[in-house]
Amino acid sequence: MISPIFAPRPAAFAFVFVTVMLDMLALGLIIPVLPKLIESFMGGNTADAAKVYGVFATAWAAMQFLFSPILGSLSDRLGRRPVILISNVGLGLDYVFMALAPSLGWLFLGRVISGITSASISTAGAYIADVTSVEQRPAKFGLLGAAFGFGFVVGPALGGLLGKFDPRLPFWFAAALSLTNSLYGFFVLPESLPRQRRAAFSWRKANPLGALQLLRSSHALWSLAAVSLISNLAHVALPSLAVLYMGYRYGWDEGQVGLMLSAVGVCSIIVQGVLVRRVVKELGEWRTLILGLLCGAAGFVLQGLAASWVLYLAGIVMMSLWGLMNPAVQSLSTQLVAATEQGRLQGVYSSLMGIANMLGPIAFTTLFAVAIDAWRLPGLPFLLSASLLMIASVMAIKALRQRTELAPPASQPTLDPSTH
Repeated sequence: MISPIFAPRPAAFAFVFVTVMLDMLALGLIIPVLPKLIESFMGGNTADAAKVYGVFATAWAAMQFLFSPILGSLSDRLGRRPVILISNVGLGLDYVFMALAPSLGWLFLGRVISGITSASISTAGAYIADVTSVEQRPAKFGLLGAAFGFGFVVGPALGGLLGKFDPRLPFWFAAALSLTNSLYGFFVLPESLPRQRRAAFSWRKANPLGALQLLRSSHALWSLAAVSLISNLAHVALPSLAVLYMGYRYGWDEGQVGLMLSAVGVCSIIVQGVLVRRVVKELGEWRTLILGLLCGAAGFVLQGLAASWVLYLAGIVMMSLWGLMNPAVQSLSTQLVAATEQGRLQGVYSSLMGIANMLGPIAFTTLFAVAIDAWRLPGLPFLLSASLLMIASVMAIKALRQRTELAPPASQPTLDPSTH
């Protein structure tokens, strides 16, 4: 019999916050070392490693694209808790698999598996929509972003330090964190979706193309999704290239890269944990979204032109304000679908991220390889990302002018898409 201390508890934001924080900490551990591990299999050739890393990232994204809508729909049917638990167990076992990978092929297989099991983050978005009111969502999504930031403060720094001893050691730590997270979820994480608000599972809606049909329910939702897709595509340049870029341009090792990535996390915590609520209160969600996009574009320009690490750090600070965008997008989007569709919505957004991550890594890493081999312009991919964010900004400004569709009463928690 389970002890009363582990009895089911009312669902609350704090529980899923801890889940996401531990997930991001595990992910952050391997960021500084995965490209370097690939580079070691490639004989130390940075350009070749960049191309292979792009293939890895694309395969991971393809799995996200295929499986996120399925898991999102399953969370609408079975509840958020079981999906999060399965994801954490799968990730933990996969990190063990990658730690033991004897070749590039086995490492690639591990990355594919992690793409299938990485569902707890998107499910966390549905969890927040379940337990918070419309008025609270921007701040709560911002705090969820702060959990991401915390993981990227501690994770990369620790992963970089551990990677100095053995590039596989961070994978073992990540496995321990993910499996610990699954135990936390089993004993502590409550379910957030009542049985009466669950929806029947449908393969027609759960497959990636069918899931994207949800976006047709509202012009505003379609606009938000398009902006999110372009923003995600621009963001791909960072996980695909940041480690290789810093090593190539500034000669940094794993420890230095990890510390710089931790600086990114600190800035993210400040922006999403503190500034989001205040900025949204002053500007509203749409204008906050646009401000975030413009700051992200400026940050990419600074990083792409940074001849010194000081200017690169300034770019990180500016780019951190890009973090204002996602909580606004998430909050606005959750207001446009019914309570029974929140998991499906998060699955759609994960699929959009998967599309961006399928298209972006090979494009950005190939461009980076050409830029350093032929043109000696290593910052060119970041300037391309800045251009993409400017396009997204124009789209968001246009959508703002047509925002009358997106004005549900403050007391209305969700809006049935059938009314559109």
